[in-house]
Amino acid sequence: MKKFRLSPDQILHLAVGYGSCMATDRITVDGEMVGYCYREESIDENDSGWRFFCGDEDEEYLGNATNIEIYDVNTIANYDRSVVSVLDSCEGAAFERVDGVLVRLEE
Repeated sequence: MKKFRLSPDQILHLAVGYGSCMATDRITVDGEMVGYCYREESIDENDSGWRFFCGDEDEEYLGNATNIEIYDVNTIANYDRSVVSVLDSCEGAAFERVDGVLVRLEE
């Protein structure tokens, strides 16, 4: 069973109504900040299209489905509040952490 860095009672309402997203355990279990994220086309009406990574996950790590979960976007915003500033970006947007700030990558 996973031991999440934040308990349910620590989750505040920071980014409500965005829907679900995908994030790795490097963020929610290990407590790392989001180092890379992107928004793709939603797979259903609940999916925001957001995918969040610490940035050091390799193919082997990502190939293990137990390292990735579906969360409400609000949950990930609680792990790293800096993602709130990018959540309204359109599909196709991608961001990388540079000097502590999420910076939009050129398409």
